[in-house]
Amino acid sequence: MKKYLALILVALAILACKKEVKTSNKPETIVDTIEEIDPLPSWNESDTKNAIMAYVKDVTNAESQNFIPVSDRIATFDNDGNLWSEQPAYFQLFFAIDRVKSLASDNPQWETTQPFKSVLEGDLKTLASFGEHGILELVMATHSGITTDEFEAIVKDWLSTAKHPRFNKPYNELIYQPMLELLDYLRANDFKTFIVSGGGIEFMRPWVENAYGIPKDQVVGSSIATEYDYNNGNPIIKRLPKIDFIDDKAGKPVGINKFIGKKPVFASGNSDGDLQMLQWTDSNSYKSFQLYLHHTDADREWAYDRDSHIGKLDKGLDEAIEKGWTVINMKNDWKVIYPFQVN
Repeated sequence: MKKYLALILVALAILACKKEVKTSNKPETIVDTIEEIDPLPSWNESDTKNAIMAYVKDVTNAESQNFIPVSDRIATFDNDGNLWSEQPAYFQLFFAIDRVKSLASDNPQWETTQPFKSVLEGDLKTLASFGEHGILELVMATHSGITTDEFEAIVKDWLSTAKHPRFNKPYNELIYQPMLELLDYLRANDFKTFIVSGGGIEFMRPWVENAYGIPKDQVVGSSIATEYDYNNGNPIIKRLPKIDFIDDKAGKPVGINKFIGKKPVFASGNSDGDLQMLQWTDSNSYKSFQLYLHHTDADREWAYDRDSHIGKLDKGLDEAIEKGWTVINMKNDWKVIYPFQVN
């Protein structure tokens, strides 16, 4: 009897041990399967990535002295050269060039009139010599005289057919994968993201929501004048051959104040044309973040800065270094450039 009793006690002890092991291992197994998801997987581990994430974690922490209320988490991004490429010419200029070619038969005088003549002859060097004035003349001739609905349809059609001369990809596929992740990361932390660009507002509106997740009403850009026409009971908005607003350089803080109504706490750009926007953000009473994209990758994209005729980054780079703003080194900080390069 004693022998059987001893066996029973041993069996119970073994069962108790098994039960204890199972119970103690369960929480460890659950913990081990939980992995922190990297919100910026296309960014290399670097001071740049760490600075961005440290800022976001700080200002969204309710216990931090730097906490920013959700209603004040405004982030502004330049578009050309910052969210998509801008070389060898602004993509909207390629659009205007194609518009000149498509409208040439109705405007025979363009064959002998500059800057249209250089466009029709494919002489981009001569076209570039006319500077901003020449570009504006092209824009006025090709972007006006139609309704806003007609212009939107033309932009969408162009994007569906036009290809970039170097990559042979649609222009709206040359958007930066790391910046897409940054936009998503900010929105996941209750930042409201805006585009603030020197590009045409109605050139951007038709496609930016699909590309960046930024809706039409969160786009600030340059614009030409428009007017309302009742049109015999079928109201339209006409686009006029007249500049309304230039959203570049000092125009960017003005545009932000006019259309957003709040000073950003996060601003991102890539050129001297964005400097005033970053300065305006830096003056916020909340802790702010200024981010410059430095194009340093000639193999995967382009390398340019101080002497570039497009996206010149000179004074802005000096001020970023002086003030300790964060500068993205495209070559070193980004694993990939475009979404089509993601495995």
